[in-house]
Amino acid sequence: MHYFLGCPEWSRPEWKGSLLPTRTRPTDFLAGYARVFNTVEGNTTFYALPRPDVVERWKESTPPDFRFCFKFPRSISHDRKLENTTELTREFFQRIAPLEERIGPIQLQLSADFGHNRWPQLQQFLLQLPSDFRYAVEVRNLAYFDEQETEQELDTFLRQHQMARVLFDTHKLMASQQNDSATIEAKRRKPKVPVRFTATNELPLLRFVGDPQNEVNYPVLRDWAQRVANWMRQGFTPFVFLHTPDDILAPQLARDFHGFLQEQLPELPLLPDFAGEVPQPGEQLSLF
Repeated sequence: MHYFLGCPEWSRPEWKGSLLPTRTRPTDFLAGYARVFNTVEGNTTFYALPRPDVVERWKESTPPDFRFCFKFPRSISHDRKLENTTELTREFFQRIAPLEERIGPIQLQLSADFGHNRWPQLQQFLLQLPSDFRYAVEVRNLAYFDEQETEQELDTFLRQHQMARVLFDTHKLMASQQNDSATIEAKRRKPKVPVRFTATNELPLLRFVGDPQNEVNYPVLRDWAQRVANWMRQGFTPFVFLHTPDDILAPQLARDFHGFLQEQLPELPLLPDFAGEVPQPGEQLSLF
């Protein structure tokens, strides 16, 4: 049994001293992150395509079993609403292609105003994608959460074409009583949609955004761990991404989730130690 666990990014400077050694250089962030986690959300491609030399460096910094779950550029999904995107889509695939087997399910994140009236465009776009990649679709319009014909139509289509429905759980974030700026901003930016548990293919993909106090999320994460364990027993390979409002404690939340999953599947190995929590040569852990 196997699964992929990670965070929404790999390069937060605040992770130095915990996930990463204190003296980690920015160019070494990805390699340090990939010591512990075996996947990452590819949010960077949502905003801009990386240069070819950057893609090559990503490949050199990660082991073969690491997976980048890139997002289609927002120019495709948000600006053009999937219309007249042939050239943009071709350029996107060309740019990430050198990563080869390190490419995990590619995420298509749709805007909240992408409703059922655009369902034909969504089908057409998905059907013309290259067949040698896997895909996951994240809908944010409430029409796709109606528990009736529209939602059933989406789920049926994804099952037929072996694509995942991104399961986006933000309800602990939305219920948070914290008033810090990061939580307020996360509530503004993240979708407030009903939680779904639908695995439409063998690569279910979960994005969990929690309360800034990690322990507040534990009861829900234990429930998700039980569900993920059941998927794994069925032979599925889940992808699980843990977010916090500012993602500073996202690695710790991911580590906590792995612990809850081990309660369900004791045969799972431990995660590697966070390098920043282990004394380095010539260093001593602080007492405070």
